[in-house]
Amino acid sequence: MSKTPFNQGRFFEDFKLGETIIHATPRTVTEGDAALYIALTGSRHIAHCAKPVAHALGFADKTIDDLLTFHIAFGKSVPDISVNAVANLGYAEIKFSHPVYTGDTLTTQTEVIGLKQTSSGKNGIVYVRSTSFNQNHKAVLSWVRWVMVHKKDLNVTTPETHIPSLDNVVAVEDLIIPADLDANSFDTAVTGSQRLWDDFKVGERLNHPAGMTVDDSDHTLATKLYQNNAKLHFDDLSMQSSAFGRRLMYGGHVISICRALSYDGLENALFIAAINAGTHANPSFGGDTFYTWTEVLEKWEIPGREDIGALRLRMVGLKNQTADSLESTYIEEDGKQRYHANVVLDLDYTVLMPRKSK
Repeated sequence: MSKTPFNQGRFFEDFKLGETIIHATPRTVTEGDAALYIALTGSRHIAHCAKPVAHALGFADKTIDDLLTFHIAFGKSVPDISVNAVANLGYAEIKFSHPVYTGDTLTTQTEVIGLKQTSSGKNGIVYVRSTSFNQNHKAVLSWVRWVMVHKKDLNVTTPETHIPSLDNVVAVEDLIIPADLDANSFDTAVTGSQRLWDDFKVGERLNHPAGMTVDDSDHTLATKLYQNNAKLHFDDLSMQSSAFGRRLMYGGHVISICRALSYDGLENALFIAAINAGTHANPSFGGDTFYTWTEVLEKWEIPGREDIGALRLRMVGLKNQTADSLESTYIEEDGKQRYHANVVLDLDYTVLMPRKSK
């Protein structure tokens, strides 16, 4: 006699406002994880690649890439939050609060902070705040996201709508600067670029030159690395009946690809301090070629620090169109403004960068 596994993931009607969910399967981060992440993204951010550079910056070891930490922590939440997702819609208030090293074990818990059924009645939007901790119960990362989730029973009573109030930007005074970080003696020879925090101007745009084609095997392996088991990324048979007709690339991996491509021009953006907001503007698929451009939105001095500053950046990811060939991310259609079809990512984030010696 055949049986259906008990845990089929949560549907929209299964979420309760204010509940806390403790996610299963803690993950110990290994050297192999870090190496595979580089193989799948081409990331070159120096503090995550070179132990001597990490030591010179004050760290005990090279640190795990900020986005790899995010993806692993995020992946813990997927079986309980978004395994039955239509799409992940956005992010806010992502704060990187403590470095992660090889050998650290991450666990994640989530609070449901908002619910809204869509007008079709077939699905709903779930707002959650998640926090990931290391083995010493130290918070390393927290984030808010909202995801559209299928309903299983279309006749279930609609929950009362509650949309949380969220900060548009993580303010400079709320950035968490690693206690060990010391960039006073930073050597730009290790990145190949002499452009430091002082050299960037608000409003300037960087059209990063490189592109990267991501095949189905690449993004599938990456999503397995993150242990993100959402059906829309893995189950091609079930996705054939969807509006897309095929599997979607995990949007977080698109962020990683664009961040890796942005290295040329932002070589000395050592760490991500926060992600303020993010939109997956259009779906991405295996075989797409990605490009990216960055706009400097704000420059902040860090209170009490002269060795580093913060840059608030807007990173726009494109598929199948070079960065210098698209001036505007939006088009007008039927009197409304929407994202250009080739724009896949619009991310507002904050990085830490060494300053020139005074």
